Amino acid sequence: MSLYDFELAGERVRLWKRVGESYEHVLMKALCYAMFVNDFPGLEIERSVGLRYKPDLVARNENGRFIFWGECGQTSVRKIAWLLKHAGVERLVLFKIATGQGRPIALANELRDSIDERYRASGRVEIISFISDIVARTIERRIVRVPRSWYNRITV
Repeated sequence: MSLYDFELAGERVRLWKRVGESYEHVLMKALCYAMFVNDFPGLEIERSVGLRYKPDLVARNENGRFIFWGECGQTSVRKIAWLLKHAGVERLVLFKIATGQGRPIALANELRDSIDERYRASGRVEIISFISDIVARTIERRIVRVPRSWYNRITV
């Protein structure tokens, strides 16, 4: 295991890279946190929530409802569908690092084909695909904000 120190949106955040986990996965959690912590002040990284699945990032409202759920890297369509149908997630964001031109679009189309519209309505599901050189751009691990030029966003 390796420990990485980040400065994210003015806050020091320490993230462990577990055995078998890539640095890119750790970085996506950091980027997600920097992107959404101002919108969801209670945002937590890798918090167990007592469900079948553990989120990479999660925020709840005062009633315990999941107002934000972030998944970084590979996530199965089955898992996404389960979260939308059974966990009552208000906003589900999938984070990727661009590895091919059409992959985020292909994933969005697969989700549209596989998950009933009522579970993904009103912009409830998004895919954020970071540019391929995101590791080089964040080498100092100080991310005050995530510029729009660093990612593409698709609403499913």
